[in-house]
Amino acid sequence: MKMMKPTTTALRAAGALTLALALAACSALPERPEHPKTWDLGAPPALQGAAAQGAALSLSAIRATPALEGNALHYRLLYDTEGDLQPRPYAHSRWASPVPQMLAQRLQQVLAASRPVLEGGSGRLAPLDLRLTLDEFAQHFANESESSSVIQMRATLFGGQPRRLLAQRSFAATRTAPSPDAAGGVHALREATNDIAAQLDAWLRQYDGVTAEQVKK
Repeated sequence: MKMMKPTTTALRAAGALTLALALAACSALPERPEHPKTWDLGAPPALQGAAAQGAALSLSAIRATPALEGNALHYRLLYDTEGDLQPRPYAHSRWASPVPQMLAQRLQQVLAASRPVLEGGSGRLAPLDLRLTLDEFAQHFANESESSSVIQMRATLFGGQPRRLLAQRSFAATRTAPSPDAAGGVHALREATNDIAAQLDAWLRQYDGVTAEQVKK
């Protein structure tokens, strides 16, 4: 019995079927996950002035709420009924390091322009001891197209040996985001962080001349 050779039409049909099966297999494969973008606070702001002249400062590790202890980049939908109560992390954006660590590094960079800044473990070597608590570090959406980045923190300043309370104060900074997305929120948080650092520096200058004897009174 003779074998019949496949016709051109049959070959084309078989090729089309093979291509269709291949495309179907490709479409069934899971999509490659999107890698999250990693952000930081950028280069330190340009600082002017002479060498550090203020009293040495011990800067302890910044305390933060559990939601702010990690690398998540948060936002709040204020226009949503419960959005103000729900800080939400961006799915594909995060900070390069934990927020308290990143913020402490930037504050140290700015404050070191006006005074020696030591790590918290070296507190006994510095006349002043600054302890910070971070309450908010997020992008707030007033609506779908308008947002601002907000930082809120509390500062407690100690002085003398043994340590005595000198002052307490709350600090806040808000900057409008240039775009309603993670990139816009990061840009505004960078500016707000620099603002907070400048506020802290001006506040600390008031206590540079406080001596241990004055603290004890």
